[in-house]
Amino acid sequence: MEIVAYGVLADEEPLLRESFDRVFAGSHELRCLGLFLDRDTAPTAEGHEVVLSGVNDTLDAEVLRALADGGTRMIAQRATGFNNIDLTVAEELGLTVARVSYYSPYSVAEFAWALALAVDRRIVRAAHRTREFDFRLDGLMGRDLHGRTAGIMGTGKIGTAFARIAHGFGMRLLGWDINENPECLALGMRYVEPERLLAESDLVSLHVPLLPSTHHLVDAEALALMKNDAILINTSRGGLIDTGALLDTLRAGKPAGVGLDVYEEEAGLFFLDKSLEVMTDERLARLMTFNNVLVTSHQAYFTRDAVEQIAETTVRNIEDYFSGRTGDNTLVGPFASGHDGKAFSR
Repeated sequence: MEIVAYGVLADEEPLLRESFDRVFAGSHELRCLGLFLDRDTAPTAEGHEVVLSGVNDTLDAEVLRALADGGTRMIAQRATGFNNIDLTVAEELGLTVARVSYYSPYSVAEFAWALALAVDRRIVRAAHRTREFDFRLDGLMGRDLHGRTAGIMGTGKIGTAFARIAHGFGMRLLGWDINENPECLALGMRYVEPERLLAESDLVSLHVPLLPSTHHLVDAEALALMKNDAILINTSRGGLIDTGALLDTLRAGKPAGVGLDVYEEEAGLFFLDKSLEVMTDERLARLMTFNNVLVTSHQAYFTRDAVEQIAETTVRNIEDYFSGRTGDNTLVGPFASGHDGKAFSR
């Protein structure tokens, strides 16, 4: 059987093939495509029982029906997030959908800190200057993070890894989640309501999944609560932040810095080369004009350790499907147990 994978990155493909060949040893073939799965490309999946998807594929009702009509019975999402998949329709169509519920939390937590430090210490601007042999320090002054407050929204595995690093910096820890994490409490974290966290934190980092309850979690009201000199970091999902409200707040002169590895309209942009095209997304283009905003293209997870784990788990999910097994990674399917739509922690 041939299995098709969409949106496969050049550095990802050899790791995915290695895991695939180790488990299936020639009994199935893997076809890797760089194009993303959407209404226009769905016909290319015809005849493929198993399809591998990514976070920037569009698996809405129309695409899922096209896949099902073409013979697809299983979708293996190579990511933790699944907000791009209409699970209700998938269940109605009798599809099995699985995800990667766990991979290295350190990949994302460490990158979130890379963004925070780069924004705080104006690293990108400094690097651009020195490449032009401009060695002035004007406009590059940052702040010590030691002794200041880190607000962590979402204290699952990634949020906890971020909190450990913050603790190592000597920061006061505030947290918000549905459930209090004992590991974070042991670090001295105080769980508070989001309003207090936003108002008291010098650094706010988002580590919750995108659910209806967290969509635009950081809106105009939330941004208004933040300190003028605070830093906001998002390495989770773009839809957690209301981009329009963020632009209005930035124009008003706050917060002091923003680091975004995700963007709510990133599908069709991130992972692609748009350098020779006119940028038609006006909000993203406007974000890029602020010298205190740093945008990267959804790369926080992109370490060899994490991608290897993602590949291995994805292949195990496919193996489980062929064997009639389900588990914690199964979102939709017989006895699915991987999704309740309620937990904030990641």
